[in-house]
Amino acid sequence: MNDASEPGPGRKRDRDAEGRARNARPRDGLGRPLPYGSPGVARQPEGLTRTPQDTVDEAQALLDGGRPFHAHEVFEDAWKTGPVEERALWRGLAQLAVGLTHAARGNASGGARLLRRGAGALEEWAREVGQERPYGMEVAQLIAWARESAAVVEREATPLDARAWAPRLRGERR
Repeated sequence: MNDASEPGPGRKRDRDAEGRARNARPRDGLGRPLPYGSPGVARQPEGLTRTPQDTVDEAQALLDGGRPFHAHEVFEDAWKTGPVEERALWRGLAQLAVGLTHAARGNASGGARLLRRGAGALEEWAREVGQERPYGMEVAQLIAWARESAAVVEREATPLDARAWAPRLRGERR
């Protein structure tokens, strides 16, 4: 019998231990799939419920390490498991991280589009909820960062350095 982490003859999709479809290929630091058996970076566990502070801390560490794809997975968990009134916040942050991922991979149009979409989602959430500093995050600065980054991505049309361009979620200086 084949290991659940690697597809074999007749197996159409990778499956986890519970039988759910899950791509088990290793990934690089920007989340790109690598060939089976290649060394990859550790993936973020999915479906975790973290406190909002832990979400921000873990995502910031991943962003600082040049791993925006993995930060997006942390934000996605908060989006899917958090309170309904915060889902747009976490979805917007996930879009920023995915936008940075695409920009770092060299996909200028996709990166710029997702950065702007995330900025718009954060702007709308902050306006509707009336919060500008949820969990210490500087929403206005993140919106400005995303729009500036989108413009740079389009103008330069070269991959961004994900580590150098990582946003500061709480507006802290490096």
